[in-house]
Amino acid sequence: MNDTQEIAAEEPPRDYDGLRALILERRQSLPKRIAQVAAYALDNPDEIAFGTAASIATSAGVQPSTLIRFAQHLGFAGFTSLQSVFRERLRERNSSYEERLSGLRADGGDGGSRKILEGFLTASENSLATMARTLDEEVLNRAIAMLAQAETIYILARRRSYPVASYIAYALGKLKVRSQIVESPSGLNPEVISFATAGDAALAISFSPYAPGTIEEARVLSEQGVPMVAITDSAFSPLAQFADVWFEVAEADFGGFRSLSATMALSMALSVGVAEKRRSLSRRGKRAAEAK
Repeated sequence: MNDTQEIAAEEPPRDYDGLRALILERRQSLPKRIAQVAAYALDNPDEIAFGTAASIATSAGVQPSTLIRFAQHLGFAGFTSLQSVFRERLRERNSSYEERLSGLRADGGDGGSRKILEGFLTASENSLATMARTLDEEVLNRAIAMLAQAETIYILARRRSYPVASYIAYALGKLKVRSQIVESPSGLNPEVISFATAGDAALAISFSPYAPGTIEEARVLSEQGVPMVAITDSAFSPLAQFADVWFEVAEADFGGFRSLSATMALSMALSVGVAEKRRSLSRRGKRAAEAK
């Protein structure tokens, strides 16, 4: 029995979150072409849901047979059965907020609003516990050191991630660290990031489905040689390829609504850590100057 047959004997994931978790768990051991399909699938779930095997293979840069191997590698009989998981994800995602709220109320039962609050508190606790368990301190230290050396920190974020960027800019301002949110009401984002140099740094934040504007700005800054720290949710995130240091943050959800608890905690640690690091570097510089 070969490896694919052994894997196929396992029960395949029934939902997108389970499938995504399985892909991330096996990402280091995936053969090159299958890993290429996996990365494409997580970056473009809508295309996987609606595309044909031929069109998906062309976009992913592989042969159609690789899609079948990818599906079997994850325990599915074929690509069509794997594709159904992506289609179900899209159906759930496209439910209206009114439907989500109705679902939350139904799940809450007699508990009402208290039950809903408890659901979000539990999701937040799970997110924070995962962060505490998985965060690499060395990665955190590298990110802080990189940002602390920057003349200006350019902050990239949109949609759900924007509140995080707003908080970071507020905290850095209070801590007297120069920063710039790349979000211009007049549409001058390209001009704003054109000022960034290798002496600056960027902090990019985006979660699936990734904001195209954030990814494009991260690409441009990377090409300008600007050091970058990214906060995202997957090794296959398009931000990971542009970042010198990146964090994988898994936020739990309740009723389809994801918290930002772990992301905000990490953002607070980065902001305060950068200020403290800069103060330490300043003291060290003054002592060196006095010693001369």
